[in-house]
Amino acid sequence: METSESVDISAASDAHDYRLLTKASDEFDLGNYDECIGILQQLENLKGKDCKIHHNQMVAKFYKGKCKDYMDLLKSLKELNSSETCKSLSSKTPNVAPSSPMPLYNMAVIYYHRHMYQTAIDTLKPVVDKIETYDSNIMAMVGVLMLRLLLATNQPRKAYFFLEEVLGHLSINITTMAADEGNIQESAPRLEEKFNKHLKLLSLLTHLVNRKIVQVPEDGSPEFATLKAHQYYIMKDFQMAAKQLKKINVDSYMGGIYNHELNTLIANNMGVIHLRVRHYAIAANFFQNAINFDKHIASNLRSAELHDMCSAKSCEILYNLGIAMLHLRRPKEAFQCFLVPLKTYHSNPRLWFRIAEACIMEYEMKRSIDEKSRIRTETRSLFSNRIDYSQSSQSAAVPEPTMPFAALSLRNALTLTRVYMAQLYTPSVSEEINETTDSQESSWQKTRDNNFCNPSGPVTRESFDTMLSSIYAAYSYVSLRLGDYVTALEMAEELLKMENLSDAHKMLAHMYAGEAFIMMDNLADARPHLEPTFVSDLNTFDFETKDWQVKSLDAAQNVVRYNLAVALTLQGELEMARSLLNTCTHPIVAQKVFNLKKTQAAIIASTMQQQTTPLRAM
Repeated sequence: METSESVDISAASDAHDYRLLTKASDEFDLGNYDECIGILQQLENLKGKDCKIHHNQMVAKFYKGKCKDYMDLLKSLKELNSSETCKSLSSKTPNVAPSSPMPLYNMAVIYYHRHMYQTAIDTLKPVVDKIETYDSNIMAMVGVLMLRLLLATNQPRKAYFFLEEVLGHLSINITTMAADEGNIQESAPRLEEKFNKHLKLLSLLTHLVNRKIVQVPEDGSPEFATLKAHQYYIMKDFQMAAKQLKKINVDSYMGGIYNHELNTLIANNMGVIHLRVRHYAIAANFFQNAINFDKHIASNLRSAELHDMCSAKSCEILYNLGIAMLHLRRPKEAFQCFLVPLKTYHSNPRLWFRIAEACIMEYEMKRSIDEKSRIRTETRSLFSNRIDYSQSSQSAAVPEPTMPFAALSLRNALTLTRVYMAQLYTPSVSEEINETTDSQESSWQKTRDNNFCNPSGPVTRESFDTMLSSIYAAYSYVSLRLGDYVTALEMAEELLKMENLSDAHKMLAHMYAGEAFIMMDNLADARPHLEPTFVSDLNTFDFETKDWQVKSLDAAQNVVRYNLAVALTLQGELEMARSLLNTCTHPIVAQKVFNLKKTQAAIIASTMQQQTTPLRAM
């Protein structure tokens, strides 16, 4: 049993250690890292080897080195965490205090800044699993990081339920966070002030991305002003969103705030707004400005401080610029833009499909130029769209905007889409009610978001169906041009099986199936796909909103009648084909009709010559 004298000595020693630890923390906050390391060394001399002191020494040395040598810090944190884990496992003392979460937390911070979000989530999960065992400040610190990671990986529903759980541990009602007057400091007075703003900001952002009504406070800071612009954008008030971003830009210059990260954010978001209202040239200009601002951050990443690494957004900006370039019919630039994010988001089926679109557009533009140059010099055949491999040495694996690479991209997009559709989660109405009324039964870990297309947001069943239809149509077209008629027919038939198929895709499916049958010398099966009866039932609006050559129902009908005339010509029914061609008056088929009539005339002349030429004896 301890004597009173020994207790007094122990208390005095603990008080002395606490004073040294407090002094070390103050020196660290002031940026006096040498003094901080010296005080921690004194503590270690007094107490001996201690994991927490060793951890703080590593962090202080990292900051002393201007936060650049993160790889050595990461290695040391892994070793420290392993030793702490072994120590806690070997301890048989019941009710021992939980090991420090800081090594795992700091490892997750490093992964977060390096854009390794899923690795960061996996690293932080053991800490989150026992978050209720820590004090309020550590709970808020861990909660803020996990919220950032969940939102960065496009998991808004999971972020919302996690937020609800964390605020519950802090004795804060989640509904009060959506109100303008909601103050975390009043609800949790033991929480340090530095966590107040971050938790409030992320709470409002989590509400916003889940389409919940919130009151965004206007405190003059760029963070909350940007959040207000995001709210306008979600409400589809694009004009007010743009005004809010311009206001942030003006206020930042007037306040003397100038940093490339803020300028990058504003330029990219302005580009996204103009992309939504179809101002593609203006959007592209904003994205290019965003890339120029981002270059100042991304150009020296090897020697940059750790917290500057997460500011680089080149992948997301180039993804947006590629979309704008596609709409501007600049496929080569779009293709080059998409190659950069492909290295990071190689499992994104939407990105693979966009790459294929760039390849198809490049091919179509070249073919249009070639057709114009050959109109007066060559006699065209009925089907002259097939690619001549003898004139190209390109491999399907070479990253060039070619049709073979389009086929490779579409194969990847189709495979990924089918895999993700099998994993697609669609909550029922009863599940949603249970999740909103009883958070205890629905843990945030069990919540699933359909975040299969990062950096894009979660996808619904309807958007997946639309994407799959587009992939089938493009794959069928590319296969026709490459001479793979079996695959072209297969993709067209798969397209026709899709539920809620748009009229534009329905027309394409019939056209591609008909052409595939013709090229396989199966005219009987081609005829039903080329009959113009189904065209009268197509939706005019569906063609007007498409960014392609067939922009009206009249154009679609002319294309279908022309294709049927081709089939009739091949079957030898020249009169019926000729009468059908006389009804094809739209400019979209004018040149093709002229060429087909010349071909028919040549066939008739050849037939008459054979009939009039007498047989000669040998």
